[in-house]
Amino acid sequence: MLEIINKELMIYHGEEMRYTILGGIRLETTDRMRVTLKVEVIHRKYKHLLNHPDLADLAIRQNLDLYNDTQVEKLIRKLSDRLEVGSTQIAVAINDMTNQLETYRITELQKLLTESETKIEPLTAKEREAAIAFLSEPELLKRTNEMISQSGIIGEVTNRLLMYLIFTSRKLKHPLQVVSLAGSGTGKTHLQESVAKLIPKEEQEPVTDMTANALYSAEPKQFSHKLILIEDLDAMLKNLLILRELQSKNEINKLRMHKTYKGKNVLERLKVEGPVCIASCTTKERIYEDNANRSFLIYLDESEEQDERIMDYQRKKKAGLINEGEEKQAQYFLQTTQRILEPIAIRNPYAPYLKIPKEILKPRRTNQHYLDFVEVVTFYHQYQREQKADERTGEIYIETQIEDIQAANELIKDILLRKSDMLSGACRNYFEKLKAKLKDEREKTFTNMAMSMEFRKAYSTIKRYHKELTEAGLIKQIKSQENQLINLFELVEDTEYQQLKKRIDYVLEEVIEQLPSLSQPTSLHIINERSKPKKMKQLS
Repeated sequence: MLEIINKELMIYHGEEMRYTILGGIRLETTDRMRVTLKVEVIHRKYKHLLNHPDLADLAIRQNLDLYNDTQVEKLIRKLSDRLEVGSTQIAVAINDMTNQLETYRITELQKLLTESETKIEPLTAKEREAAIAFLSEPELLKRTNEMISQSGIIGEVTNRLLMYLIFTSRKLKHPLQVVSLAGSGTGKTHLQESVAKLIPKEEQEPVTDMTANALYSAEPKQFSHKLILIEDLDAMLKNLLILRELQSKNEINKLRMHKTYKGKNVLERLKVEGPVCIASCTTKERIYEDNANRSFLIYLDESEEQDERIMDYQRKKKAGLINEGEEKQAQYFLQTTQRILEPIAIRNPYAPYLKIPKEILKPRRTNQHYLDFVEVVTFYHQYQREQKADERTGEIYIETQIEDIQAANELIKDILLRKSDMLSGACRNYFEKLKAKLKDEREKTFTNMAMSMEFRKAYSTIKRYHKELTEAGLIKQIKSQENQLINLFELVEDTEYQQLKKRIDYVLEEVIEQLPSLSQPTSLHIINERSKPKKMKQLS
């Protein structure tokens, strides 16, 4: 009989022997069964062993794989020789113990699987009707942003809607990725977690830490079309390459040697499939540049006004002035709208005419991100778009409208501006504050120490910012009369960022102005009322 004391201690009571399994067994690896055994003779029942005082308190300890015939046979011979018990009886006992351990492991695995499965309650007809009505109304993005505000997210008006749409892209063939950047303690993780509350729980995977092989151990489709939430990229240093491959190729592969129960080595391929939407937070933009290049970069609002908004909300919440019930209702309603968004192909007839500003530093990848984001906006408006069928393939799809491009341009302006900037995000935020201060005080020179005290930042951080600004030619270090550099800096250029912003705005607006003159480029079929009719009218 197998007695389960706890997960770390199990005892198999045989007729002649007692087998104690120390440390339990691993549930994850079903292809092997490694155990640490402590084997003792039951002396009270077998009195003939009392004539051997050396065996009275003898216990043999051994770790082995119960699925390895060679190791099991060696253990049987060892126990039989030392404890003077028949080898056949030992073999029968070990075989029975192994069978019971297998049954126990299968039962526990089934429990874990049942517990891990999120029970999804089907939507009621009323909930579905309300969600469809919401997604069918005009000014959908504006109304969605208002609903996000009702869910308890304070400020970050553009960032929160942008992040919500990026999270929505998990349902598409090519999901978008996002990295939130800001200083420590500014609420990066809080914003990410708050927006994630608007996504159904069964469609997300929160991650605090991850071992190097954790992703490869998952089921092949476990992360497919899911939102992976990483609290801090610092905890993922060993997995950054794997994450990049999963983002770019929508799958990761690994080869490893696998030993069968007969001891034969077999090559095994581990494969995990995407696509996935990965959201993460960090303070170190330059360190994770390869990952950041594959993502939308969201810079949080670190202004004093945002600080005051958040602190005011915190005070009201402690005073009981915030209706948390209404916040949860808004969260659940947006989750409902996410559930009824159906995967569908999207075509953008205006794509050949769209372009991004030449100032973008890495135009190829950014251009793809821009087109994908327009696609997400179209996807979110699917209940306001006619379904059409391709004459050649019969594929059902919806088309991007000009208003989708306009909305995407408005939301993505700051993203494109940041991707055109030679400075890092943190340095740019500092430089804009520095220019405003110098303008207010009508000054053009400053020092490291003065700015460190003014902005309450570490001296080393200010010094690093000034070095980056000097290399970019935006400030310069002043020389003394002896022609030596001194710790005094002067502002050289203070309008480059505004000019860059104007150029980006001009390019995006120019493209929109040209789009209405384009004719519909394809002949297609319309599917009315979101279902394929028996007869379809041909349009040109």
